[in-house]
Amino acid sequence: MSLSSRIPGFYKHSVEDRLRMLLDRGVLTAEDYDTLLTGRNVVEPEEADRLIENVIGTQSLPLGLGLNFLVNEREYIVPMAVEEPSIVAAVSSAAKTARAGGGFRCRSMDPMLIGQIQVVGVEMVPGLKETVLEHKEQILDLANSLHPNMVARGGGARDLELHVHPATSTRPEMFIVHLVVDTRDAMGANLVNSMCEEVAPLIEQLTGGQVFLRILSNLTDRAMVVAEATIPLEQLASNGYSGSEVRDGIILANQFAEVDPHRAATHNKGIMNGIDAVALATGNDWRAIEAGAHAYAGMKGPYRSLTRWWRTEAGDLAGALEIPLKVGTVGGQMASNPTYGIAHRLLGSPGARELAEVMAAVGLAQNFGALRALSTDGIQRGHMALHARSVAVAAGTPVAYFERVVDRLVQDGNVKIWRAKEIVDEIKSGAGSQDPADDNAPATAGRGAGNGKIILLGEHAVVYGRHALAAPVDMAMRAIVDERPGAGGIEILIPQWNVSETMEIGADPRNSLEESLQLILRELDLEQRPMSIHLRSAIPRAMGLGGSAALAVAVIRAIDARFTLGLDDEQVNNLAYLAEQHAHGRASGIDNSVATYGRPILFKRGEPPVIREVTVGRPTPVVVGLSRHEGLTAAMVGRVAQARESTPNAYERLFDEIDVLTLQAAEELEAGNLENLGRCMNLCHGLLNALQVSTHQLEELVEIARNHGALGAKLTGAGGGGAIIALAPENPERIVQAMRAKRYRAFITHLGQPESDLQGSVA
Repeated sequence: MSLSSRIPGFYKHSVEDRLRMLLDRGVLTAEDYDTLLTGRNVVEPEEADRLIENVIGTQSLPLGLGLNFLVNEREYIVPMAVEEPSIVAAVSSAAKTARAGGGFRCRSMDPMLIGQIQVVGVEMVPGLKETVLEHKEQILDLANSLHPNMVARGGGARDLELHVHPATSTRPEMFIVHLVVDTRDAMGANLVNSMCEEVAPLIEQLTGGQVFLRILSNLTDRAMVVAEATIPLEQLASNGYSGSEVRDGIILANQFAEVDPHRAATHNKGIMNGIDAVALATGNDWRAIEAGAHAYAGMKGPYRSLTRWWRTEAGDLAGALEIPLKVGTVGGQMASNPTYGIAHRLLGSPGARELAEVMAAVGLAQNFGALRALSTDGIQRGHMALHARSVAVAAGTPVAYFERVVDRLVQDGNVKIWRAKEIVDEIKSGAGSQDPADDNAPATAGRGAGNGKIILLGEHAVVYGRHALAAPVDMAMRAIVDERPGAGGIEILIPQWNVSETMEIGADPRNSLEESLQLILRELDLEQRPMSIHLRSAIPRAMGLGGSAALAVAVIRAIDARFTLGLDDEQVNNLAYLAEQHAHGRASGIDNSVATYGRPILFKRGEPPVIREVTVGRPTPVVVGLSRHEGLTAAMVGRVAQARESTPNAYERLFDEIDVLTLQAAEELEAGNLENLGRCMNLCHGLLNALQVSTHQLEELVEIARNHGALGAKLTGAGGGGAIIALAPENPERIVQAMRAKRYRAFITHLGQPESDLQGSVA
């Protein structure tokens, strides 16, 4: 894999944003992205029923990524399936530290597996071993004869070993034949077992005994892997401990495991935390790997540590893990779960030896992380922080407050669900900091906010002079702007949108975001002023919810506050409209109007536009359901324009019909007649479908909403992806749950509730 395994701040993003980051970097294919986003990689009960017996369901594990790995000078992003907190974080941190010393150096043996043939009733006459060994080639040829494909791939039975276990008072003498087989990239259990079956009659003939067991051994000491790392002393200092203190503590902790089996068991369990997680993610037999590792740890005397840590001549810390690791990258097991294929592709589709080396590096990283924690502040501190995240989730903490709630839980030392709920209430009431976007912002910074939007009716027709009825998603975007004296550019940060970049002053814009920001700064005569523009979004991008307009309004207002420009709402709206024109090519003006004024409006394009505030007669919840694909406004507006050119009369009639429904819907909204409003929404969705701007996923979301109690449901925005809205005066949570059950995200906003709070509930 040529791409870097360093993805700073990866853990701070949502699952969807992480997947998008991997897709954008070329780590995931579009198909793998969609599979993981929709949960299609999870085995269904019907499929599971074909894998094991007495199936009643399935149980899944979190799939995470170990980052920062540099193994034999190659970058790796490592998939790990594990339910225990701290494991993925620990290996990622350890791998980052190890990079300073060149990462991990690994070497491995050819992937051999031993098949054991137990012979009893043998008379151990002189020369018996020699007789069997004289027929070694015949035995190997027989074992290989039924497996020509394996032989063609360079594998097959390679060697024969003989062992004798003398008789005791409780057991007979046993003559054991080891068939050593190179299984190449396959795990090889079935192959080795079948070879043992094939040669058993010949073994009986040569020994005069009776063959009893014929089975592989999971003590795979012919498939050894060694992983090594050197950690520079200066990289070890942390939490008030000097580098030499941490180094010596790790060495002393490892020495404890070298001499005490009770400690060694826990020590080695920590190593296997990392290795097993990779084995599970890649479809390997973690039970066999565990058995082999622990057997090897006790093979040469008392059970001992699998790792060694020591001080180098230069005073740095060096460590090594030696472990038997027989894994596979091909075979039927790999096809039994879609996750396995994705995991192997994330790793760059390695062969078995390469995968084993990566797994050993993960095991050594996990061991280093655990020993470093034990040698300093103790491992419980890290566990507490991760436990706090689980508790915050269980308490239903809004996304906007999540990190602050976790920090407060850890600071309090009272990591309980009831306490998390208390902290959320404190933040909402103002006892916490004013706003998530204000955290750590300087007092000199300017602040601003912009609203998102949902279009109740009128999409696309509004571009051609008809009306649109729209409502705000309140405070969807918040911005903080401050000067950066002496800096060389404009820092742009939107964590929820995976945006972190610096725009050079005077440089050509690299994307539509930079183009819009440059336009705003140019119009305000600030394009030469270095500054930071930090935003926090409560809505996802490219979902038809007015994110770009909300961003423009929030930034303009924050700049206005920082530089005391004295802009009024009309000026903010006009400038945001210019930015929208750059972003979408043919913007109607409705997004920036709702983003600026934050009230339901009936809008008609013009010079100037006609904007009438609509009073909501009966406040009601609206469910916003998000498809799994972005809806690009400019592309869809252009597509409708092109289609209109071919049949203008037909499209004008469709726009007229949408306009009639929109005007009626405005009346119904003001009258509080939600049933009729819902009917107007349903009819409008049908017309939008006729414009060919809907998609299969949008149609599925609409159907889910209607089947679960929505009075009306339709796509909102340009279409081609994006979102739908559902009028849900009763039990909107039921619709949200139904959408989430189908792997869609959804949240609830409100009509006629200016202080509605998204509460970061997009999930």
